[in-house]
Amino acid sequence: MKNVIETKNLTKVYKNFTAVNSLNLEIPDKTIFGMLGPNGAGKTTTIKMLTCLTQPTSGSATVGGFDVKSDPDEVRRLLGMVPQQVSLYKDLTVMENSQLCADYYGIPSDERDSRIDELMELVDIAYAKDKRISQLSGGQKQKASLVASLVHRPKILFLDEPTIGLDPTTKRVLWDLIRELNDDGHTIILCSHDMHEVDMLCDNVGIINTGNLVAYDTPQGLKDSLLKSNESELKDALSQISAESDDSKEDIDNLALRKMSILLKNFDESIIDGLYGVKSIEIEKNNRINLRIDSFDDNAVNNILKHIIDANGIIKSVSTEEPSLDDVFIKATSEVNENDRA
Repeated sequence: MKNVIETKNLTKVYKNFTAVNSLNLEIPDKTIFGMLGPNGAGKTTTIKMLTCLTQPTSGSATVGGFDVKSDPDEVRRLLGMVPQQVSLYKDLTVMENSQLCADYYGIPSDERDSRIDELMELVDIAYAKDKRISQLSGGQKQKASLVASLVHRPKILFLDEPTIGLDPTTKRVLWDLIRELNDDGHTIILCSHDMHEVDMLCDNVGIINTGNLVAYDTPQGLKDSLLKSNESELKDALSQISAESDDSKEDIDNLALRKMSILLKNFDESIIDGLYGVKSIEIEKNNRINLRIDSFDDNAVNNILKHIIDANGIIKSVSTEEPSLDDVFIKATSEVNENDRA
């Protein structure tokens, strides 16, 4: 199966409000997909339709090859869900909650506990299996929720802000687990506002805004597209400024020019003398130079490095400031009519 989830003109209307507007989405099988969107963008409504919690007004969606309208029971059998707020019974133990979920899905009793033990070892929560959920830390609760969600071996796993509020060490443990689950053949739908998390884990990312899919690509593809867009806008701005009076050229200082930072082993003024395509140079005490580049030549960075090397500069490290996934998200969701929010 090429795509484990496909939607065609998927729409959800509440009275006179369109929460999801003709959504066309493809999520490849056995990948990690990041579903992003600001609050009220239609992301939650989309997930509810895909998980058969609410019916579409129009359009269609298939999950694992089954239609969410005509085969909701088959769809649900394929799904696991780890919500942002852990929804386990607080007065039951980790084991009891897991057994309850297994019984709900009809897992045979002679198989149930062995599955649970295996999953507890996988997520490193076996040591707390006899503790009540109310006694667990935030990270332990998320691990317990994962066991309960995976006990029926779902093909597709929805994770809603799985690492929110967790310390960096516990986050990394869960990130490793997400990768491991994906390597084992699970498709992961990750909903998160942690752009670093999404950038690091996801194969593809879709951004939903006011019910519409406004961006879809790999994380790097989205960042590269924004870089090209920013360069085009800066070219236009620089062209307009250069055509005006000299006084207006101070406006260049307000433009978000591309940045480059170079750490040199040696430094003197001759190394940077005559650098082409550089708007400004900041020299730090430790022989680091920070540049703002106003050239859009494809070889601009190469030319700067070549100039420094030809001037006998010894480069220890170099970095350029590229758009982040945060920048992509802000750009894609910037034009919002408040009346269109859910």
